[in-house]
Amino acid sequence: MCADSQICLAEVVAGSAAWLGRGLSCVCAQRRESDARPSFDLTPSQEECLQRLQNRIDIAYDSSIPEHQEALRALWNAAFPEEELHGLISEQWKEMGWQGKDPSTDFRGGGFISLENLLFFARNFPKSFKDLLWKQEGDRSVWEYPFAVAGVNITFMLIQMLDLEAVKPRTMVGATFLKFLSENESAFDLLYCITFKLMDHQWLAMRASYMDFNTVMKATRRQLESELLQEDVTRLEDLPSYRLLTR
Repeated sequence: MCADSQICLAEVVAGSAAWLGRGLSCVCAQRRESDARPSFDLTPSQEECLQRLQNRIDIAYDSSIPEHQEALRALWNAAFPEEELHGLISEQWKEMGWQGKDPSTDFRGGGFISLENLLFFARNFPKSFKDLLWKQEGDRSVWEYPFAVAGVNITFMLIQMLDLEAVKPRTMVGATFLKFLSENESAFDLLYCITFKLMDHQWLAMRASYMDFNTVMKATRRQLESELLQEDVTRLEDLPSYRLLTR
């Protein structure tokens, strides 16, 4: 979308680690070398859970691996159960909001876990998944965000927000999440679903269009961080935004 005479459609965030799709930039925390950040000690159980999640995060999407191919096909079947997929490289993928006919090119920023997140969303909250895929709720913009690429951005944003690539959490938000993770192995996938639905809720509330995507992501992150730190939240299902999800 930035090619030729067209305008690049989102601001670049200072400190961002990557562009995830043309025009959509991930919202990442800005860090300075002088920042003094605390670290939080983990229990052995939390360390194990964090390591398993980090192992998932480290897996790049590889179109030559049968497991990855099957996961991509499963995503298609969940999204379009009545439409036969002609191939893993097909113009059909644009219907889901991928940049082009090969979704693997959009997984660079989020890795295989971003595909797992989308698949978890489709299987566990099929109504919300379809509502977002087809933009069925609210007064929508003429120029909407692309569903699949937005999903990859959300995976990347959560990894950054929760500081999941660090040995130990260095924020209270990250430490709080690891408590939830030690009690629910699917906590990251569940938080992804909550975040995606919250992002769309913010999108509608702000009457946003494509160029506002980065602003909406920032607002989503702020709201999510605030909810995670509420005293009465003892599990992810207690988050106010969890109530936005429907199965």
